[in-house]
Amino acid sequence: MPRTIDIPVPDLSGRTALITGASDGVGLEIAARLARAGADILMPVRNRQKGESARALIRERTPGADIRLLPLDLSSLESVTALTESLRSGGTPIHMLIANAGVMTPPTRQLTADGFELQLGTNHLGHFALVLGLLPLLRASGAHVTSQVSVAADQGAVNWDDPNWEHDYDPMKAYSSSKIAFGLFARELQRRSDAAGWGIRSNLSHPGITPTNLLSAQPELGRPDDTAAVRVIRAMSRLGLFVGTPQSAALSAVFAATAPDAQGGRLYGPKGFRHLGGPPAEQPLYSRLRSEEDARRVWRLSEELTGVRVPA
Repeated sequence: MPRTIDIPVPDLSGRTALITGASDGVGLEIAARLARAGADILMPVRNRQKGESARALIRERTPGADIRLLPLDLSSLESVTALTESLRSGGTPIHMLIANAGVMTPPTRQLTADGFELQLGTNHLGHFALVLGLLPLLRASGAHVTSQVSVAADQGAVNWDDPNWEHDYDPMKAYSSSKIAFGLFARELQRRSDAAGWGIRSNLSHPGITPTNLLSAQPELGRPDDTAAVRVIRAMSRLGLFVGTPQSAALSAVFAATAPDAQGGRLYGPKGFRHLGGPPAEQPLYSRLRSEEDARRVWRLSEELTGVRVPA
């Protein structure tokens, strides 16, 4: 059986955390742990029913938790803009933003509402637009922004010549490319914050390996059945072998977002065997995420693709 893992989290009373992808899996556990520490939770969701279920589950664990559901589809820049404009107009303070949502390896190439390859558009470009759209609120609060990458960011490369995978689509290579781009964005956000005095701390986390719906059956992605990989991961997780649980996997992002000694530009993930599971700790930055020039290049490419720029 997997052992229970937890970490100390500071009192977060009076602080607001926005977590994407919090309607299930690791994101739900991130939101639950922050709510238990007293944070007010903003939960942007694509599926309202799943969001309601997640909110009810968190309130079962932490009665009275302040959880606000918001509409968001990261695969639509129109939806991202609607959310950021609504939050800015309301002056909603955001002290923590954990960009956790993602999609993984649809078997065939799929496009977002804006014509981007689905993984690039959802995992990276949607979050890029979200963070830049919320930048005035993040600056006002001196926010901590944690970008959830993946062990897949330690392999492959950004597909600079064909970022939307119009030719030779490969599901895993496209996933890795989107996560590397996202990690480079997080590092460039910290560099720009330092240079401009924004007061934002931007770092990275990864959850290791854990059984979530990323590799489970998702007919809307062209995956009618669970993958063999997720069946193996579930079995290993139940037995407490090497990989984590959604609860333990959530702690890397929680640590990165809340620990006083978690620094900007650094990577945090499980410190167990091959960083697949276990309690969180700082880890060496993946080689694909070290180039400052690549980080600046990703930012420029993201601006060109989305048309989104730092608010004047």
